[in-house]
Amino acid sequence: MHIPVKVDYAVRALVDLSRHSGDKPVHATQVARRMAMPEPYLDHILHTLSKSGFTKALRGPMGGHTLAMEPGDIKLSMVMAAFNETETIVGCLEDMATCTLSDDCGQRNIWQTVEQAVNEILERTTIADLVKPSASVAVESPRKAAQSA
Repeated sequence: MHIPVKVDYAVRALVDLSRHSGDKPVHATQVARRMAMPEPYLDHILHTLSKSGFTKALRGPMGGHTLAMEPGDIKLSMVMAAFNETETIVGCLEDMATCTLSDDCGQRNIWQTVEQAVNEILERTTIADLVKPSASVAVESPRKAAQSA
């Protein structure tokens, strides 16, 4: 699975706003500088985040951007969906007709397991998890989780 740059930048921007906005709006210039992003591209990202309800944009000399949601309520899966990035790891998982080996494919199960694990991590990981200095997400095989349940 490929995480597009726009999603990476969106997550970085949300983490930065979590760390720095508090009660005061943060200028896009500050976010871009701290997160090493081109500001014009960040402006597009922030627009999408605002449209999706993750952030608020305030105009004027004291304006900037703030979070519209609690960091713990913003899941990475939600950010991916806001940017229409919900594709599967390999095409055949979404459309069996694209696979010429579908009747005898030994790879399909492993790709399903990988995709399920990635989706579970994206679903349970929030911006609040990433704000912590040593953010780490426990990875457990979906099969192992099912066996221990």
